[in-house]
Amino acid sequence: MLEVPAVPSDEVLAARFAVPYLLTVRPVPGEADLALLVENHPDGARGRVWRAPAEPSELLPFPVSVGAILASDGQWVIDLDDDGGSEVGGLVAFAVDGSERIALTPGRAPYVVRGLESSYDGSAIVATVVDEDGFHVLVIPAAPWGETRVVYSNPIEAWYGQISPDGLLISVDTTAHNPGIRRPLLTVVDGVTGETIATLDDLPAGPVRSVRFASEAGDDRLLLNTERTGFARPAIWNVRTDERQDFDLPELAGEVIPVDWHSPSGRILAVHIDDGIHHLLEIQESDGSTRVVAEGGSFADPDVADLHPFQWASYYAPDGAIRAVRSTWDVPLHIDEIAADATSATLIEPAPVPAGRPLASAMVESADGTRVQLWWARPEGVEPRGTVLEIHGGPMLVTIDSYNPSAQAWLDAGFAYASLNYRGSVTFGRAFREGFWGAGGDREIEDVAAAIAWLREQDLADPASTFITGASYGGHMTLLSVGRLPELFAGGLAHVAVADWTAAIAAMNPAVRSVWSSWVPPEMVERFSAISYLDDVTASVWINQGSIDTRTPIIGVQRYVDELGAQGGDVVLDIFEGGHEPTGLEAAAIDQRRMHELALRTLSGDRWDH
Repeated sequence: MLEVPAVPSDEVLAARFAVPYLLTVRPVPGEADLALLVENHPDGARGRVWRAPAEPSELLPFPVSVGAILASDGQWVIDLDDDGGSEVGGLVAFAVDGSERIALTPGRAPYVVRGLESSYDGSAIVATVVDEDGFHVLVIPAAPWGETRVVYSNPIEAWYGQISPDGLLISVDTTAHNPGIRRPLLTVVDGVTGETIATLDDLPAGPVRSVRFASEAGDDRLLLNTERTGFARPAIWNVRTDERQDFDLPELAGEVIPVDWHSPSGRILAVHIDDGIHHLLEIQESDGSTRVVAEGGSFADPDVADLHPFQWASYYAPDGAIRAVRSTWDVPLHIDEIAADATSATLIEPAPVPAGRPLASAMVESADGTRVQLWWARPEGVEPRGTVLEIHGGPMLVTIDSYNPSAQAWLDAGFAYASLNYRGSVTFGRAFREGFWGAGGDREIEDVAAAIAWLREQDLADPASTFITGASYGGHMTLLSVGRLPELFAGGLAHVAVADWTAAIAAMNPAVRSVWSSWVPPEMVERFSAISYLDDVTASVWINQGSIDTRTPIIGVQRYVDELGAQGGDVVLDIFEGGHEPTGLEAAAIDQRRMHELALRTLSGDRWDH
């Protein structure tokens, strides 16, 4: 019989968060083979300039965000100055030696950024920004820095401006045709005048999103991500002639998500994802043939709610070599170069973190028969002291096979750990991604219940020792779950959460307010809000909220905390200095230590608010 684990020492937990590791790589368009490497350090995100195949530079003398980019000459980092994490501010260029700081949009009202790219020739930066007047695409001359011009504006949601290699064309994913519905069509405008050149759509159902312009000046083609079949597939579209080439790939189940394009050689780099499992794929433009380049782990992390379409992604070097950016649950992000003959060499090694455990993938049947993915693992060699179910944010994000020190710390502490890709997650097709629309949280709650039922079949998830946790939308789901599924959880650990959607939407920054107003209309607010289920909450609740968060402002949880506490509920609110997406190993260790402490209190029969 397996023994119950001893409580791990603080040194074990500290070791999990002691080693800086790579958060993302932002390659620079152009021939220089440059990239900005962003790492997680004790005090937050820090950057290095990398000119392959040389070693990366020393740490830059200033902090960076995970959304920052490097100018094509390698001499400037472009980042948002947002007062320490509020996500509202202005773009700034920092000289890499720390000697100079240039405001790129002086005189412009503060804004949120929803797209930041550099042209292939290095002549301009294109930024998609959001303020109280709407969504705007800005072109900022670079080398030297010049006066910003606005080439697109609309009060309706628009994302991810892309720029042609000569700066003459700008594409943007727009939704003005169908306000409040995140099924974009593609709008292309003149990079100087802002005049609309062309539009492309696969409506009514299928969205079209831009990925990358061809790299040669005068080649007016654009690589797209389309969903005609309900699943992602690449396509190439000529903006001027309207010619289009779709890569339907009927032999491949699931999604084929294009991440880069080496247009001189006619090769497309894509990630094939079936039931959440990644394969790095190369597609020949000439005949549509495919080959698997690499397997094992993940090769891109999609993001549809931030500065870039991917938190990180594999890409082509200027000479056409494949840079496989990859990670697993127990191995941090690293970069392998894969040659045409399939040989590979590691260019950026994974950080030397303590050994961890991989997680297995299971497909679990939800209430209506929909299959949802669950990542899970048991602690090694001991009887689990409890179970932790994590819910990712977004909702249009996804949990992938990627390094997570928090997951490893839970396993170190003797807890079984699982992470759920519920309805609303990306990479499982359009119907799955949109599955939470108009349901008031019902589909997600069904998926949480199905995950717990499956874990019970594995002799896990005893209600007396099972905890649910998550950040942002995952924090919302944590609070909603302890209210709507009270019999399943002993505790809820919510980070940057929402409990009262009426209050939260009114106080959100403009980049997210419009879409949440459509996803949670007035008639659905009560059912969607965790505050509606206070009388049913029996679990202990911890809420960890950022002091300057403008996505999930504190007002969205304050009444929940006050009213649950007033009626005798066990609830604790901690407020940290920062915004919605804090980085820093030291802060992460503090949060993990706090969660361990609270979970162990429950197992000892103690409340959290004492």
